[in-house]
Amino acid sequence: MTRPVCVLVGAPGSGKSTVGQMLAEALGVSFRDTDADIEAMAGKPIPEIFIDEGEAHFRALERAAVAAALASHTGVLALGGGAVLAEENRAALIGHSVVHLSVELPDAVRRVGLGAGRPLLAINPRATLKHLLDQRRPLYSEVATATVVTDGRTPEEIAAEIAALLTA
Repeated sequence: MTRPVCVLVGAPGSGKSTVGQMLAEALGVSFRDTDADIEAMAGKPIPEIFIDEGEAHFRALERAAVAAALASHTGVLALGGGAVLAEENRAALIGHSVVHLSVELPDAVRRVGLGAGRPLLAINPRATLKHLLDQRRPLYSEVATATVVTDGRTPEEIAAEIAALLTA
């Protein structure tokens, strides 16, 4: 059965894409991000999907992208921050090596800035990000086989820690 070496989950600003690319390079495997898959499927950026078709349509595309990636990708896979909201996605992650990149509000805010290109953070990014962290943290913990704290650390340090976990 084909399965990713590792699936990264976490809030916006946790470093899934940046760390995922570094981790894949360190492990000698490919990197895939379901947000990029969604944009390719829709033929437009995620903010435009939210504006043109709404969040429900985006989440349907996300469920399809997660299912396809889990079934076909053999490298490092990063899921969008809200992918864990769907029970279908959480169930699909059972049996996979899932690393939760944990981030606290100050670091998440610093990393995402004012939320450019992140539709859910378009209005009052700090308050919205706090709400997203509070809402999703239990779901990330539910699906994770390991949690790596990212606060105050470089992407290189985080990727090295995950690589060590995966090869131990």
